[in-house]
Amino acid sequence: MSALFGRWALVGLGALAFSLPARPALAQARQEYLLTTDWKFSKGDVPDAAKPEFKDAKWQTVSVPHDWAIYGPFDGNNDLQKVKIEQNNEQTATLKAGRTGGLPFIGTGWYRRRLAVPGFRAGKRAVLLFDGAMSNAQVFVNGREVGRWPYGYNSFSFDITAFLKAGADNTLAVRLQNQPEASRWYPGAGLYRNVHLLLTDDVHIPVWGTYLTTSDITAQTARVKLRTQVEAPTGARPALRLVTEIRDAAGKVVATSTSSLAAAAKPDFEQNLEVPQPKLWSPETPVLYTASSRLYAGQTLKDEYRTRFGIRSFKFEAGKGFSLNGQPRKFKGVCNHHDLGPLGAAVNPAALRRQLALLKDMGCDAIRTSHNMPAPELVSLADEMGFMLMVEAFDEWKSPKVKNGYSQYFDQWAEKDLVNMVRRDRNHPSVIMWSIGNEVPDQSNPNGPVLAKRLQDIVRREDPTRPIAAGMDRFDDDFKYGLAPVVEIPGFNYKPHRYAEALSKLPQGFLLGSETASTVSSRGVYKFPVVMAKEKKYDDNQCSSYDLEACSWSQTPDEEFAAQDDLPNVIGEFVWTGFDYLGEPTPYDEKWPSHSSMFGMLDLAGLPKDRYYLYRARWNTAQPTLHLLPHWTWPGREGQTTPVFCYTSYPSAELFVNGVSQGRQTKAKSDRPQTRYRLMWNDVKYAPGAIKVVAYDAQGKAVAEETVRTAGPPHHIKLSADHTALAADGQDLAYVTVRVEDAEGNLCPDAADLLQVAVSGAGRFRAMANGDPTSLEPFHQPQMHAFHGQVVAIIQASNQAGAVQLNVSGAGLQVGAMQLKTAIK
Repeated sequence: MSALFGRWALVGLGALAFSLPARPALAQARQEYLLTTDWKFSKGDVPDAAKPEFKDAKWQTVSVPHDWAIYGPFDGNNDLQKVKIEQNNEQTATLKAGRTGGLPFIGTGWYRRRLAVPGFRAGKRAVLLFDGAMSNAQVFVNGREVGRWPYGYNSFSFDITAFLKAGADNTLAVRLQNQPEASRWYPGAGLYRNVHLLLTDDVHIPVWGTYLTTSDITAQTARVKLRTQVEAPTGARPALRLVTEIRDAAGKVVATSTSSLAAAAKPDFEQNLEVPQPKLWSPETPVLYTASSRLYAGQTLKDEYRTRFGIRSFKFEAGKGFSLNGQPRKFKGVCNHHDLGPLGAAVNPAALRRQLALLKDMGCDAIRTSHNMPAPELVSLADEMGFMLMVEAFDEWKSPKVKNGYSQYFDQWAEKDLVNMVRRDRNHPSVIMWSIGNEVPDQSNPNGPVLAKRLQDIVRREDPTRPIAAGMDRFDDDFKYGLAPVVEIPGFNYKPHRYAEALSKLPQGFLLGSETASTVSSRGVYKFPVVMAKEKKYDDNQCSSYDLEACSWSQTPDEEFAAQDDLPNVIGEFVWTGFDYLGEPTPYDEKWPSHSSMFGMLDLAGLPKDRYYLYRARWNTAQPTLHLLPHWTWPGREGQTTPVFCYTSYPSAELFVNGVSQGRQTKAKSDRPQTRYRLMWNDVKYAPGAIKVVAYDAQGKAVAEETVRTAGPPHHIKLSADHTALAADGQDLAYVTVRVEDAEGNLCPDAADLLQVAVSGAGRFRAMANGDPTSLEPFHQPQMHAFHGQVVAIIQASNQAGAVQLNVSGAGLQVGAMQLKTAIK
């Protein structure tokens, strides 16, 4: 394995080419238009909708990215599936309500718009680039089909030069169709990612036309190899010259290269440059460089392409594990689905940035894009904010999990999908590994390793610099049929109790917890008595936030923590999940209403659950953590046992109830792994007043404390925003947490008041959520009941600079008010 798992070194962006400002000549070389506005949309199949003369005036006007299904209404009969979920150890098929979120995403939708292409003429090329379209996309220009792409999560492009009319209006139409029983979670519907129009010279660098790698990295220098592809008309290829400058994060030129290409040569450039005193990319120091390449024919600028990248090296080594830039480390990762809660699948960079900021504060340094290709905005933000990515391709290979899943496309499309995935993202420094599949049923037959090798060979052909992983859940079959030894990074889902056995068998010499924990909890919900439980169900369709409840096939966080700590060749974990997501409402997938998962460390509104702080105490080594649970407002529980837990980065703490010590607890190994990572007072009797925890450092010095008080009746509404200064770009978002508090400022933990949101000025109400997986209230209406005292309102900036006034009201409560500012940036 030494040859395979030697040094894996890679780099930056190149997700797509885009124009650089500054030189007037550039506007003639390459132009990019983001097709966001003036789309017409209609749900249902419409005959002749692709024809230019079709009348669409009565269709809905929408902006893209657009998810047509997120507006609901919720209904347990939407995509009702009668299935036996093998991953959940089910023996018989049962009706699953809400498995895909209970939203009406099934069916056909049409999008149309005028397509003006300024400057299009002979000698120009035009390309449509779709970042993702859900799903079975058919694209038409001027009534003629230019191409199809079935997989809704992938990016794809079509050259539409031959379909356009110069000097005239053109018509773009897109037909999308979502099938029933095609997903295990909410997939979204529509043009939910961006659509780009690229206009270039006919001699140009194509979409994803650069491939940049770094090697030979020392403190003094780093070698950068840049391969640049060129396309030109057949039989008319001129002699070409490529001039590349590498700039650092401050914009200073640090390396240059000029290469010439004879007219008869293969249309590819290879340039080797050296960056002096390289600043290395890592989650802690996400330093980025940019390679700007200008393509000339003689003195004529033909194209310009920018590739953003980072300089770093990494290794996966038998017996040693994973290291980044020479430093051993373990992945502190989460798995995330692609939906953005109340925004649905429609991508928004501000929403993604908020998610990443919350994960970063928790100490998370890695994300698995479960179980599909991510939005390019997520990958770019991971570069900028410092996250290592496992970019995943498929949830199915040839054997299906759901009736109309990816298995129907696998034979014809798997290679095309992998090629696009890798070429789009292979320049990003954040991308550390590829994943070819998750829990595929093909694990359980002899063809599984054959398919895995085929897929790995495709990925390795396109990018030999990164290893390839898969998430495996059928431990015995993975060794019986041979998939585990074949996958370059063997990932095991929910198998910490078998890690030692796997390491004794694996030739790779290490393994990854590719999907871990799947603990379930509802924010602010606490159930008694407090006991460890699997598949525990309650009449209210909620789960307890004491974080001791899991699925039949999963664990609490502590079992995984112990395995990670005790086995050095386990190279980290990706927890299921960072955020709650729409669909998969385990353990209530047979009981409606329940529209979202409960696996997240943060709920569907992005509010932290208690479990967030259990991971923060372990992962965030830069800042201390001290968190006390549960709340302390329990009318009717006086004198009853009400355990108190403390999640903290400190080794020990003392609990006080109304000033009376309940003793000091210290983290320690025992038969229960929970005692290693939590401080627990299991025999506390409830009495109204206050609980206080005092934390002690390793020397026994009191260093921090936290108090939770019994709340009085609801009194007022308090607002706090993730940020108050917004870009006036029509897209930026402010997430405003709305709390129902008593007169003393304590959260009212059982408040369920109906809250009304009013927005005026240079912004508008966008959506809201309360994190309640059983709520059927629509996200897009400006009112919602608080769930355990809180909701989150999302405010979207307009295109105008100015003030945004936000007021939130509820019957009998003092109004909460806040002003935001928007500015042109």
